[in-house]
Amino acid sequence: MTDSTRIRILIADDHPIVRDGLAAVLGTQSDFEVVGEAGNGAQAVGKTRALYPDVLLLDLEMPEVDGVQALVQMQEAKVDARVIVFTAYDTDERILSALQAGAKGYLLKGAPKEELFNAIRVVHGGGSLLQPVVASKLLRQVSQKSQQTDLPGAEQLTNREKEVLALIAQGLQNKEIAAQLFITERTVKFHVSAILGKLGAGNRTEAVAIAAQYGIIEM
Repeated sequence: MTDSTRIRILIADDHPIVRDGLAAVLGTQSDFEVVGEAGNGAQAVGKTRALYPDVLLLDLEMPEVDGVQALVQMQEAKVDARVIVFTAYDTDERILSALQAGAKGYLLKGAPKEELFNAIRVVHGGGSLLQPVVASKLLRQVSQKSQQTDLPGAEQLTNREKEVLALIAQGLQNKEIAAQLFITERTVKFHVSAILGKLGAGNRTEAVAIAAQYGIIEM
């Protein structure tokens, strides 16, 4: 019988020794449960659909189907799993592509295990998380794309939406934002939807990066 209080995790990496190491490290946490492993992107998609993990740790460089392609396929199939990219690849294009394809977190291999544990819990709770080095690269990429443009939607953000956006940047989930602002969770969802639309962002992480670039919030 599955323990509903534990975070179910699927590990997708083409190196068996990496998968074994991650499984061992994650196994030290009482609220984590590794439910499966995948050696390529196609397996990651298939096992995510079969095992219903809460969180998928996904490498980008894998055979057959790479990580970004796997993300796109899961998005198209409406697979309900929150994805953290855990990879050695930190190019601006890779980061942006992964986030646009639906990743909720992006960590580089070599990150301290406490950062990985925290990322899993934040993403599982409905938040998003980028390592500072990754966030800086993403901001640079957004900056390069927006040098010749303005962001008219940013001027339409209400004070309440800016408050919600600042709390999203701190990694808070909707329930925590609602409690802090003394509003309902449904209202928070409405504000988040409005923020994404006004900033032209595909997800919360991209919205934070865009807002930081334009000085709406501080990282």
